[in-house]
Amino acid sequence: MAARRTRGMTGPDVSRSTVARAASIAEQLRYECSILLELFREKESFTADVLVDGRLVSVAPPSSQLDTRDKLWRLHSALMQCRSLLERAIAREEEELGGGKKGDYETQRKMVKDRLSYLLICTGELLKTAGGAALLTPSLEGLELDGPTALFELKLWVYRIFKEVDYWTKTAITTLDALPSVIAKERVRTSRVRTTRSTRR
Repeated sequence: MAARRTRGMTGPDVSRSTVARAASIAEQLRYECSILLELFREKESFTADVLVDGRLVSVAPPSSQLDTRDKLWRLHSALMQCRSLLERAIAREEEELGGGKKGDYETQRKMVKDRLSYLLICTGELLKTAGGAALLTPSLEGLELDGPTALFELKLWVYRIFKEVDYWTKTAITTLDALPSVIAKERVRTSRVRTTRSTRR
């Protein structure tokens, strides 16, 4: 039975339960990101309309031509870069702004980091199931891992990273929600090819 299940999950036929789990984690992460952004704005007296320019994460642009594996690879790579940025942001905050007493903000920040790690595990599983690389090393070239030295710019940089995590979490939800229909289409396409081959025989 286990062998049959494993065979059924190879190629584009990714596990629906893993997709559902990943989507659920992404939804939770989106909610937790919104709380973290709110706590950060309160802490630093930022308004909700503070402008953040451009993306920090660098991946290939989205395309309707990408298959399931490529879409998952793009998402997983972006989330890995987000985690690297988030880890650095937390380290810089503690170095420059002081760790101090742990409150709601610090607790929420850790929760977002942990939830992002869980989402990465799920997208990694999906990627392997879809025939992608088992492990990906994100390209950190061009990532602003050190951040600025001036205090206000540092706070703005941390805020940009939180916004980036929020953006890619929403992208994850959109990508994962679309996967079942994409899988179904790919399955129909594969089935047609098999039927054509059988008819020819």
